[in-house]
Amino acid sequence: MRADKGVLGDTILILSNCNFLHANFILNKPLLFSFSLAVLVWSAWYGYSIHPFSIIQENWPVTLTMVFGSFIAGATSEGGGAVAFPVFTKVLHIAPLDAKIFSLAIQSVGMTAATLVIIVMRVAVAWRLILWASLGGLFGVVFSSLLLAPMLQAALLKMLFTAMIVSFALTLAILSWQERRYNSSMPVFGQREKAIMLLTGFIGGGMTGLVGNGIDIICFSVMVLLFRLSEKVSTPTSVVLMAVNALAGFALHLFLLGGFTDQVESYWLAAVPVVVVGAPLGAYCCTKMNNKTIAGILITLIAFELITSLLLIPLTGNIASVSLAVFFVFSLVYYRMSRSLQYRPVSEEE
Repeated sequence: MRADKGVLGDTILILSNCNFLHANFILNKPLLFSFSLAVLVWSAWYGYSIHPFSIIQENWPVTLTMVFGSFIAGATSEGGGAVAFPVFTKVLHIAPLDAKIFSLAIQSVGMTAATLVIIVMRVAVAWRLILWASLGGLFGVVFSSLLLAPMLQAALLKMLFTAMIVSFALTLAILSWQERRYNSSMPVFGQREKAIMLLTGFIGGGMTGLVGNGIDIICFSVMVLLFRLSEKVSTPTSVVLMAVNALAGFALHLFLLGGFTDQVESYWLAAVPVVVVGAPLGAYCCTKMNNKTIAGILITLIAFELITSLLLIPLTGNIASVSLAVFFVFSLVYYRMSRSLQYRPVSEEE
């Protein structure tokens, strides 16, 4: 009899736990939304693909790359293209143009999914910055895709991206050693700030048009170094910016410039099922990390980017000199921003 009571008690406890978990799942709107979004995208992916699982089997290195790339894209200011472009061009030896278009196409899915989850979770983002930076980014991605990309060689494109983000990592690393105070929102937003974000978006969009990524990390650097916005606000803001810019760049190539070939489409289809989960998961994890952790992860990723670039890219005199010039110019700009007193919190000025 006691044994029967024990079994009955264990059964009731298990059922209670199941009901509790079920209730938590239903009440957790972001989780429910993410699951519903993933199912919707998976269904569309399965219906669109002729041989969906064969595509993944044939392109498994792409799928594996974006398992990590999509999570990093959602959790940091480095978009999925920051992982896809160097891995594709340096490790998988895929043409830079194909890598760029893939980066734009896959971020149109992953970063958009992460953006929707950010909105549902009501994560704090700087919407006014997004508006003006996205406007500049639209012009930047069109300008660079049409005029700059055809003139620059592939190896130079890879090193320019590396030089740009390494200069930011160096500045961020120096600042991370110090105790800093942050603004939780823009302290002021007038014509000057609009012009800054318009120009920053244009430069970032120009980089996106060259390598499929860039507006997120460039705008993130201005938000953190100049405006002193917290990384916890700047990171989801950069995710939304990258989603908007990726959609614009992908639409430009899909409907006007071409390049979304059958091969690139197969890469894209191999990655869609994982990025629709990885990017929102990364965005969620970002909300649980502090500023120093986010900065540390970002610096580590950029250090890895630098090492792989130096090992795998053949450096000619022209590439080395231009890359060093870009590094020093961006380093000077980042340093001047970090020393600006205009947007520092009042307590820090004192």
